[in-house]
Amino acid sequence: MVRIIITEDHTIVRKGLIQILKEEIPNLEIGEAANSIELNQLLHNEKWDMVISDISMPGRSGIDNLKQIKELYPTLPVLMLSMHPEEQYAIRSLKGGASGYITKESAPDELVLAVKTILSGRKYISAKLAEHLANHLSPNEKGGLPHESLSDREFDVLRLISSGKTVSEIAVDLSLSVTTISTYRSRILEKMHMRTNAELTHYAVSQGIV
Repeated sequence: MVRIIITEDHTIVRKGLIQILKEEIPNLEIGEAANSIELNQLLHNEKWDMVISDISMPGRSGIDNLKQIKELYPTLPVLMLSMHPEEQYAIRSLKGGASGYITKESAPDELVLAVKTILSGRKYISAKLAEHLANHLSPNEKGGLPHESLSDREFDVLRLISSGKTVSEIAVDLSLSVTTISTYRSRILEKMHMRTNAELTHYAVSQGIV
């Protein structure tokens, strides 16, 4: 019996993932979680072989969930699933301890391949991500992009600012205070050598962050 938790707040997406996996993986038992609270309950109460987690979750983000899982259950593999391009979150996920990262636009076959690869004890990296990593690590690479200097939380705030949300709305989304979000915004502007939200938004659009 293979036991996998799928953490995804959109029911339709979650059910679709379950259907794909159950058609291809025999003796599969699925645990469903719509948020970090439900995920933590499942992890606490039973033993699991793997977690598949959406990176964009209400309240506590998928990256935060990943870090907590690796602290409490260091040997439990986690596959991160996201609507965002691989180059935006994949490296952050892998550095955070994920065993793989795929986008929601990936074909069902890739999801199944990623799950089977990770269950066999290996990490899963798509061909596209491998190419990006090779370019990123190239000796000819002249430094990183401005947003690559941001912390995971700062990157979340950058993405939300660039999507048009106010500081107050971001505070609610991330379950943080307005003051804290304002502090993150100031750090982001300083690190990226920018002055306004408009500059951040223009940059984020140009880089495919939003």
